[in-house]
Amino acid sequence: MKIGLQVPNFTWPGGPAGIAGKLSEIARAADGAGFYSLWVMDHFFQIGNRDQTTGLGPAEDDMLEGYSALAYMAGFTEKVKLGTLVTGVIYRHPGILIKTVTTLDVLSGGRAYLGIGAAWNEREALGLGVPFPPVGERFRRLEETLQIAKQMWSDNNGPYEGKYYRLAETLCNPQPLSKPHPPILIVGGGEQKTLRLVAQYADACNLFARIGVDSVRAKLDVLKRHCDAVGRDYAQIEKTALDSVHLAPGHLSARDVIDHCRALADIGIQHAIFNMPNVHEIAPLSTFGREIIPAVAGF
Repeated sequence: MKIGLQVPNFTWPGGPAGIAGKLSEIARAADGAGFYSLWVMDHFFQIGNRDQTTGLGPAEDDMLEGYSALAYMAGFTEKVKLGTLVTGVIYRHPGILIKTVTTLDVLSGGRAYLGIGAAWNEREALGLGVPFPPVGERFRRLEETLQIAKQMWSDNNGPYEGKYYRLAETLCNPQPLSKPHPPILIVGGGEQKTLRLVAQYADACNLFARIGVDSVRAKLDVLKRHCDAVGRDYAQIEKTALDSVHLAPGHLSARDVIDHCRALADIGIQHAIFNMPNVHEIAPLSTFGREIIPAVAGF
């Protein structure tokens, strides 16, 4: 099993002036500890109430733009994969989004993921003047964006004509260093739309581990049925899950996290991604590198 780190919160001791230094410290520590991947949310407002489990907070808390943060961290790391968990499809025109992810991939030496979903946060969209269409339209826009990504990451530089997006030229040079392209990860467990799009277009899925092992297993079974329906090899899709761990005395131990990873691996999860409310303390990252990542590598 591979282990990833999500950093969803930037409200740390030291305030805004300390964010850059702390984020570079976290990125270096994660890379050195052997984390496979490093993720940020693609949000512009913080997304929740004060939560001691995840470290999330109210909308007024500090939040960085995702791709700027990833590009910044790329300069302090050498091995760790980089991505948003995940980009809301409505926030950027698809052609610009794919160019942005391509740039991240090239400048990081081929370490980018395209994490993408249909978006859900109406408050931040309306707050910043971004159109927020109904959910059905957002999913249709997501499918067109996935088609555009595939075309821009190919030899076909011709036009794309969709219902929502029309591109006269899908030119994208340089092409990504990742081959055949940065892995496309779609987040969510919607059984009718999201998992069908995973089966048809994605290289990876992401499910919320907090729904429980049995529920995650059921979602994977649905994904397999969608793969069978479209003629896709289920084994080709990387199965990832997101969860929160508070690794500290009085909370969870390294053994607790290892046991949790074993349970996820037993149902087919290959890549477990964790956020931590105390990540800024760095000690949890050291514990992962010393005790957890080596222990789960053979799962």
